[in-house]
Amino acid sequence: EVQLVESGGGLVQAGGSLRVSCSTSGFTFDDYAIGWFRQAPGKEREGVSCISPSDGAVDYLDSVKGRFTISSDNAKNTVYLQMTNLTPEDTAVYYCAKFDSFFTDYWGQGTQVTVSS
Repeated sequence: EVQLVESGGGLVQAGGSLRVSCSTSGFTFDDYAIGWFRQAPGKEREGVSCISPSDGAVDYLDSVKGRFTISSDNAKNTVYLQMTNLTPEDTAVYYCAKFDSFFTDYWGQGTQVTVSS
């Protein structure tokens, strides 16, 4: 059974940092890209970052470039999103998802990140 479990969300002040984790199981970790998405209240879900664990290729939403860093620990089947210099606009529920080719097929339950001003 494929599972993705996010953790590490919380409340942080503007300018602070937070790391969220996506622990995965039930599939060959190296074979699939993993993405981080977020959805703020009243807004559409947007892709934040993604990583290909097999070769380390990464991509970022323009608004988080230079502030967020995605990484993977292939031994732990876990993907991390290190977020720095957070702003209230980063407040959202953060989800990780597994890609199958260009589409996502499995999602985690999400973790709340709240940035206070």
